[in-house]
Amino acid sequence: MQSNASTPRLKAPPGACDTHMHFYDARFPTAKTALMTPPDATVADYRRLQARLGLERNVVVQPTTYGTDNRCTLEAMAALGASARGVAAVDQSVTDAELERLAKAGIRGVRFHMLPGGALPWDILETMAARVGAFGWHVQLQLDGKAFPEREAQLKRLPGTLVVDHIGKFLQIVPPEHENFRALARLVENGKTYVKLSAPYEFSKSGPPDYADAGALAKALIAIAPERMLWASNWPHPSEPADHKPDDAMLLDTLLHWADSDTTRRMILADNPARLYGF
Repeated sequence: MQSNASTPRLKAPPGACDTHMHFYDARFPTAKTALMTPPDATVADYRRLQARLGLERNVVVQPTTYGTDNRCTLEAMAALGASARGVAAVDQSVTDAELERLAKAGIRGVRFHMLPGGALPWDILETMAARVGAFGWHVQLQLDGKAFPEREAQLKRLPGTLVVDHIGKFLQIVPPEHENFRALARLVENGKTYVKLSAPYEFSKSGPPDYADAGALAKALIAIAPERMLWASNWPHPSEPADHKPDDAMLLDTLLHWADSDTTRRMILADNPARLYGF
């Protein structure tokens, strides 16, 4: 896999972590629920990106392509070693023994992708949150941000930590004062919700380099709880066509626009993920 070769202006702090990225390998079958089968994206590819961006740690997120078959994710984590953690997709059929095995392998969360192609339904969210919470896992959630008001009460009931993908992924972009965003903000204010400041290209209308409309939401979230913000590349950008992949260095540099100090950027890139994922 080819990637752009630019270098970020932001110098990543020690322990900097990419908290959301995926691996793909044609050896593993595409799930019946999946809507995409991206080209292979390998550990060797990603290590080159890590070196270019100055990142030391990463969190491998189970892609929708493989449903609840976590083998590709686990294989990549094993190859990356102690610098990697993971988020798996498991349903109510999973045994406690398997959850224990996954935890020992470095899995720290269960992924609920509530857009087309996701493997897990809403109706098992609370049950699974309780089950995986016993193993120290969190719930990682991706949805269309317009659903936050209707899901707010349910998400507040979750017993453990909630991690929201992609600045809330407001596919119909809204300003910070909009009720859809305010519902996310209230979740962040509850003290148990983290947000990944990632993939602005998936919903921004203003575009690079600073993605000002998505950036306004990121800035508002950082103002509420800088200690629970995370950064991620979303590499290899599976939703984007091959000739329209975003510049990974530019995505890291969004933090120069969104966060107001080196101290805050160090929290987002290193301190917060170290605490959440147990590095």
